[in-house]
Amino acid sequence: MALTVRREDIASLREPWGELLSRHPDPVPFLHPTWHRVWIEEFLDGRELLLLSVRDGDELVGVAPLLRDGDCISFAGHHSICDYMDFIVAPDRARDVLSATLDVLANESWTQLDLRGLRDGSPALAELPALAAAAGLAFERQEEAVAPRVEPANDWDEYLASLSKRNRHELRRKLRRIQAAGELELRTYTNADDVEAHLPVLLRFMVDSRSDKANFLSEQMGRFFHRMARALADEGLVRLYELELDAKPVASVLCFDYGGQLYLYNSGYDPDYAGLGVGIGSKALCLRDALEAGRHCVDFLRGSEPYKYDLGGRDQQIYRCLVTRP
Repeated sequence: MALTVRREDIASLREPWGELLSRHPDPVPFLHPTWHRVWIEEFLDGRELLLLSVRDGDELVGVAPLLRDGDCISFAGHHSICDYMDFIVAPDRARDVLSATLDVLANESWTQLDLRGLRDGSPALAELPALAAAAGLAFERQEEAVAPRVEPANDWDEYLASLSKRNRHELRRKLRRIQAAGELELRTYTNADDVEAHLPVLLRFMVDSRSDKANFLSEQMGRFFHRMARALADEGLVRLYELELDAKPVASVLCFDYGGQLYLYNSGYDPDYAGLGVGIGSKALCLRDALEAGRHCVDFLRGSEPYKYDLGGRDQQIYRCLVTRP
């Protein structure tokens, strides 16, 4: 049976989309329908949403969350806040889904598909070059960014042993220094009300600790963070960590907990405690918590900040693909 492709709205597609994503061997929160709903409501800004469903009979086998801006079609999202973007496809159906999607897009008005945020292992990276060539389209792949990640060991001692001698020594030294400064407590918030109540601490620390984050965190972006964090917490996908020293918050890390992995999305710390290393210390403690909870990977997401490598991160490549009509 030929696949059918049609435009849909996110409300009607939400439930089967979520079920399809849950079957993915390596799902990411940025492909979740709830993430997309909040992003679209906050940032669509007059552009045209092209939300395509691909079905085999009654079964949903693919979702293409796209938008049109002038003569360019891209993924719905933006690389500054959506670390990974992609098509959502059923296992072993990528070629059929992408072929059917390109067939439908042939009838749309565009000159370029600008597909950012495709990470190593994306079926689109494997299938699009041949499909584009067969359709008479030019294809280009670029290295866009890196996203270091750690695959934790069986326990904390084994993880520490996996670090270089220098990084292991430095991490132990910094954690001892924080612990010697007072009573240390890592609190975890997952309930939507608790996440919403403690998110302002994270946002304040983001602004106070780094000038680039202060510039990034506009009023609109702050509103998005609040809406996104609450909505994903309602789905059970958020872990908001607060590191306290003598009952005072000194660092905060917003993480997504999905598919057996922990994604460190954003963080900040009180600059008055920068000398104690509470920034990297809080992330190390998040990693230890993930290891103890049985998570098989900690993903530091997009960016090559030094702390990610100090904590044992290894690069995962993110690609940008350009498909151009002659």
